Order: sequence, then C-alpha cells, then structure tokens
Amino acid sequence: MTNGTVKGAPPRKSVARAKLQYIRSHYLLYLMLLLPIAYYIIFHYLPMFGITIAFKDYSIFKGIAASPWSGMKNFNKLFSIREFSRAIVNTIRLNVLCLLFSFPAPIILALLLNELTSKSFKKVTQTILYLPHFLSWVIIGGLVSTLFATNSGLVNNGLAALGLKRVPWLSDNSWWIVMYVLVSVWQSIGYGAIVYMSAISGIDQEIYEAARVDGCSRFKMMYLITLPSIRTTIVIMLILKIGGMMSIGFEQPQMLKNAMVNDVGDVISTFIYRYGIQNAKHSLSTAAGLLQSVINFALVITANGVSRKISDESIW
Repeated sequence: MTNGTVKGAPPRKSVARAKLQYIRSHYLLYLMLLLPIAYYIIFHYLPMFGITIAFKDYSIFKGIAASPWSGMKNFNKLFSIREFSRAIVNTIRLNVLCLLFSFPAPIILALLLNELTSKSFKKVTQTILYLPHFLSWVIIGGLVSTLFATNSGLVNNGLAALGLKRVPWLSDNSWWIVMYVLVSVWQSIGYGAIVYMSAISGIDQEIYEAARVDGCSRFKMMYLITLPSIRTTIVIMLILKIGGMMSIGFEQPQMLKNAMVNDVGDVISTFIYRYGIQNAKHSLSTAAGLLQSVINFALVITANGVSRKISDESIW
C-alpha cells in the first residue's frame, strides 16, 4: 500500500478523472435525468413535509408551520370513529378477495396466450384484453351501472324476459362485492398479463425443443418449464401486491358504490376523501393516510423477508 492506495490498483485521481470524462461524454443522458429527478423532488419529496399535519391541530389559515402540535391526538380520535374501523375492514376484505382472484388471473391468461400458435390472433386477443386498463373508472362505473342496474339494467331486463328473478347486483352487499371483484379482474387481467408475457418471452426456446423431443406434452411443459421460469416475476409481483393490502385506489370504489352498499364499499381512500375534502378535517385525513402508508411499508418489508427465507426470491 502506497500513499493510501492499494498496490496495483489505479490511482484515485485517475479513477475520478475517468468518471468525469464518462459524464462529459454522456452529458445528454444526465440532462435527461433532470426532469424526472425534479418531478420526484417537487411532487414526492417536498410534499412529505405535509405529513406533520397528522400531528397538529391544522388550520388552513395558519398554515402547516404555524399550526399547534397535538401529538397523537388525531390518531386516538381516528380509532374512535366507527366509520374508520369499517373502512379498514372493507379495505382488507376487498384486497384479500382481489388477491385471490385478480392476482392469478393474469398468470393464467399469459400461460394460455403463450400456447396460441397464430401470432396475428394472439396480438388481436392481447389488444382486446388489455384495452379496459386504459378506460377511466368513470367510464367503467357508468357502463357497470347501466348494464347491471336492478330495474333498468340490460342484464336484469334480459333475466326478466327469460322469466327469471332480477338480481340486485349493485344494491345488495354480497352481490356488490362479487361485482367489485369481477370488474377488477376484467379491468386488470389483460394489462397484468403483459408482465408475465414479457417474462415468458425471455425463456430459452431450446428448453422447449428438448422437452418436445423427450415427448413432453404442452401442459407438462407449461407446468414444468414455463411456471418455474417465471417464478421470480410472480414472487416479486406478489410481494408488491401484499405491500398494497391497505390501499385501494379512490376511483374504483367511489364509482361503483352507492348509498345502499356503504357498509361494504366504504374504504380508507373514500374515508380520507370524505373527511379531508368534503368535511375539511385535514388532520384526521392526513393521519389516516400516514397510518395506511406505514402499514403498507411494514407489509412489504415482512412479505419480502418471508419470501427470502422460504424461496430465496425477493425484491432486495
């Protein structure tokens, strides 16, 4: 070792000079990074100062900094509100059901699409299936309400014409949960399958050729080659899904629910909207959002750790 450097290793000055030269020769790429970096700083990191509202008696006239601190008062008050406890239960229930049905659906669809031999038919099918992902939940909510309304919906009118009883798809608690899960699967299955189709496309085709020579059927190749080859992708997507078990986007439940199914359709995001925007209780809604984020963070850490111990597959 000479002058703080390991013998045989390049001098620190030469390494720094090489890095600087690399940055200079690729400066356009670094300039392109400025916009996304600025976006995350302005819209994701700077607003984190607003988290302090959860620990204050926030007044819109005093501002965040001048509002007095209240400690854990907002969290204690939050858990005394019956609607918040109901929202937590509904959020977990809907997310668990979507995990059971929405998560395996794209995997199954990707496996089936991979077995199609006609490339043109495969492309058309993929396009039709992932098109719903690009529809706004306002449009989807309108379609569902129009088709499945109890008295005037096209589906119930068809059942009545066949002499069958009308079904309260959107006004009965149990049926509404069924409709929520089905619509969720329909909206996400095609786009979710793209991730697994990408993973499948990276599998070495020589493995399939060797399996065909050995007389392996297409179902066995799917089970013994395709599924194990995309296991890492499946595990990562499952961890991310578990990490969002306390979160449901605002648009889907808000567009699908109505006053008759509030007992099962009111989730944390709609609770935050109602208290924070409609009732202007900003401290309570911020506390609810912060609690939601902390639980999700704990879930993703736990799921990642358990996965690493069980299957050696993890995000980090």
